[in-house]
Amino acid sequence: MSAPAQGQRKPVVLLRPVPGDTVIHRLWAGTKLLGVAGIGVLLTFYPGWVPIGFVAVLILVTARLARIPRGVLPSIPFFLWILLLIGGALAALAGGSPFVDIGSVQVGLGGLLNFLRITALSVVLLGLGALVSWTTNVADVAPAVATLGRPLRLLRIPVHDWAVTIALALRAFPMLIDEFRTLYAAHRLRPVEPAETFRARRKQRVANLIDLLAAAVTVALRRGDEMGDAITARGGAGQISAAPSRPRRRDWIAFAVLVLVCGSALALELTILPTSLPRR
Repeated sequence: MSAPAQGQRKPVVLLRPVPGDTVIHRLWAGTKLLGVAGIGVLLTFYPGWVPIGFVAVLILVTARLARIPRGVLPSIPFFLWILLLIGGALAALAGGSPFVDIGSVQVGLGGLLNFLRITALSVVLLGLGALVSWTTNVADVAPAVATLGRPLRLLRIPVHDWAVTIALALRAFPMLIDEFRTLYAAHRLRPVEPAETFRARRKQRVANLIDLLAAAVTVALRRGDEMGDAITARGGAGQISAAPSRPRRRDWIAFAVLVLVCGSALALELTILPTSLPRR
C-alpha cells in the first residue's frame, strides 16, 4: 500500500462506530446517554479546571478501554490554530488575577486562563460526544431512548415518536454528509469559464451556491423517499424502537464509576481546591 500523501487532511468520522467488541462497546446505549447528560450538567454548573481534568482523564481511560485508534481523530486545520492564537492574544489583553511581574510590568493572566479553560471545556465535550458515537451502534439509540423515556408516557408525551425521530436523524446524517461531499466534488469538476470582473465572479459564486443548495435538497428528498420505502418494507417505524433494551450488570458498574468520578471532582471543586468562578 502506498503511503498517504503528505498534508492530506483526515475528515471527521462521527455517528459511525469503530469496529470492536470491548466492554465499552457492549455497554447499553442508555448508559452512555445518561453519562453524557450527567457530565454535561456537572460541567455546566461547575466548569472549573478540576471537573474538566477529571472528565478528560475519564475520556482517555474509556478510549483506551474501547481501543479507539488514533486514525479516527480528524486533522486540525491550520486556520483553526491561527484563530486560537488570535483568540488567546485578545483574551490576554483583558488581564485580571492572577498577576505576574515581568520586570517592572505587572501582567494579568485571568483573561488568558479563562480562554484556555473554555477551550479545554470545548475539547472535552467534543471528545465525549465523539467517544459515544465511536462506541455506540446507531440502531441501539432509539430503543434506549424509548426505555429511558417510558415514565414520560404517563404524561402523554410521545416518547416513541421522539425515539424514532432521533434514530432516523442519526441514520441519515452520515449518509447525507457523504452525498454532499460527492456533490461538492462533482461540482468542482465542472468546467467553469473564468470571470473577468469582480461583479461577474460574485454572480458566479452566487449561482454556484444556488445550484449546490438545489442539488442538496433534491438528494435529501430522494434519500428520504428511499429510507421511507425501506422502513415500510421492514414493518414500519414502530420496529425501530421496539427492540428490547435495558441495562445490565456492567452498566450499573459503569454508573458507579461515573458517579465516583463526578462526585470526587465536585467535592474537590467545592471544598479543597479554590476556584476562580463565582458560584451560581
